[in-house]
Amino acid sequence: MTVKLKRGARIVGFYAALTAGLVIFLLPVLWMVSTSFMRRADVLSSPVKLLPPVWRPQNYREIFLDFNLGHYFLNSIFVTGSIVVLNVLFCSMVGYSLAKFDFPGKKLVFGFILSTIMVPFAAILIPLYLIIREFDWVNTYQALIVPFSMSGLGIFLMRQFMFSIPDDYIDAARVDGATEFGIFFRIVLPLCGPALSTLAILTFVTYWDEFLWPLVVTTTDDYRPLTVGLAKFLEQYQTQWNLLMAGAVVAALPVVLLFLVLQRKFFQAMGGLSGLK
Repeated sequence: MTVKLKRGARIVGFYAALTAGLVIFLLPVLWMVSTSFMRRADVLSSPVKLLPPVWRPQNYREIFLDFNLGHYFLNSIFVTGSIVVLNVLFCSMVGYSLAKFDFPGKKLVFGFILSTIMVPFAAILIPLYLIIREFDWVNTYQALIVPFSMSGLGIFLMRQFMFSIPDDYIDAARVDGATEFGIFFRIVLPLCGPALSTLAILTFVTYWDEFLWPLVVTTTDDYRPLTVGLAKFLEQYQTQWNLLMAGAVVAALPVVLLFLVLQRKFFQAMGGLSGLK
């Protein structure tokens, strides 16, 4: 009986700790959402209010009409969506070649790709900007998209997942006369759904939240994404935290929706990754 009581106490303590951690994690998010519906006078009132005394959904209308948040939002959708599509295409191609082909220097190439993951972006920021300037791409969509059209982490993810695809499928297709591009697009890619979903989620989250590079290479609002737009909003409306929180909710919503839609395939890919080969 004592053993059962101790076991029950450990289980209760474990779930209590998880619940406390969940509350600590969610409290800032809930406060952000709540503040986005508050009046300006209620945000910094004392004592702090967790729920709006008066709900004000007009905050969302104001940030889109008065601040033109929709323009920044569409820029972010276009830039991040383009980066996701290019990463899914190019990383899967490189991963396929590294997983299913033998050629001289393959391990060296893969080692070089892995080494790029360890290089902080701050170390290449200035050289990358000089290259972009030489191409006359400053303040263009190309500057925001092309440098991030492929990633070492994405190549690693696709390579590791493609080891789980049986070689018999590929050999049978070659015997039937299929081209390598036909094999890749008609056989390999459809089998990589979980890995592609995972790569799409990771890429979207990474570059949807990117701030430093767009701040450096954009000079007008025509090309600025949502992250830079919100920073400008803070400069322009420094004390209107209710409107700023409304903009933050709008910025966070696409990431949450994307994960909810693709979460099952995300966890499938995490479970399907094999060890290094």
